[in-house]
Amino acid sequence: MAKSKVTRPKAASKASKTLRSKSTGRKSKTASGSALSQTKAPKKVTSKKAASAASKVLRDGRTSNASKSAAGSALAQRPSSKKRK
Repeated sequence: MAKSKVTRPKAASKASKTLRSKSTGRKSKTASGSALSQTKAPKKVTSKKAASAASKVLRDGRTSNASKSAAGSALAQRPSSKKRK
């Protein structure tokens, strides 16, 4: 069984900042919302939609460091999609 993960306080703070920003895009807010919802919930995992948004945020060169931190946290909490033998 995989280790359960939660969003750390520093990443949660950055996710909150991203959600409050008026200039932040939809994908950044989706990823940040996912990360923030998992601050004290080890059994929650990032959805496919939020993981896809987080991946796009990380690849976008225009994204702020706060958004990238939140997106990274959300993506880290997505179970591996690789099939294990």
